[in-house]
Amino acid sequence: MSRILLLGATGLVGSELLRLLMMDARVEVIYAPTRHPLSPAVKVVNPCAVNLPMALSQLTEPVDIAFCCLGTTRKQAGSRQAFRAVDYSLVVECAGVARRLGASHLLAVSAMSADLSSPFFYSRVKGETEQALMQQDWPRLTLARPSMLLGLRPQRRWLESLSAPLFKYLPASWRAIEGKTVAQALLNQAFSPPESENVSVLTSQQLLRLAQP
Repeated sequence: MSRILLLGATGLVGSELLRLLMMDARVEVIYAPTRHPLSPAVKVVNPCAVNLPMALSQLTEPVDIAFCCLGTTRKQAGSRQAFRAVDYSLVVECAGVARRLGASHLLAVSAMSADLSSPFFYSRVKGETEQALMQQDWPRLTLARPSMLLGLRPQRRWLESLSAPLFKYLPASWRAIEGKTVAQALLNQAFSPPESENVSVLTSQQLLRLAQP
């Protein structure tokens, strides 16, 4: 039985992952720190605080596997600095706490365009985040790089809504992917046998295959 830490449980992928984890007999407990309370559920421990690090600080029990589904957009964040505070600083800080709690496998949702040397701010930050997670020396690290994510979000992203029909007809590696598909792929990867390399990078096409029963 595994003890799970889920970061970003209220987002598109995180909420789907929480639902899957609650139904999984291999999971003993799910620690899901949030800023706003979740609906009470069996196996779910939901510490809450005004920000995620404070909620996370309430946890002292060891965990086995950590999922990080945190992320925002430049528009939602309001500025480059605010975006970086979430998609880099918050992700890296929370992952570090998960490591100190004993997690040996981190599965983090990144982006298809993640690139440390990209001239585009969003892609460069995602690349910097991936590099920082690698430097935490995880025994096992999975980086998911989905294309455009489809599904119902708490806050609608108009640009994604307008672009989604186009992304459905692109080549497989670029094609839009459902948030629930990414969640299923991450769950399957979490309980799969370790690979020879400790870092795995999963493209949208690989996530689609991995989500299959």
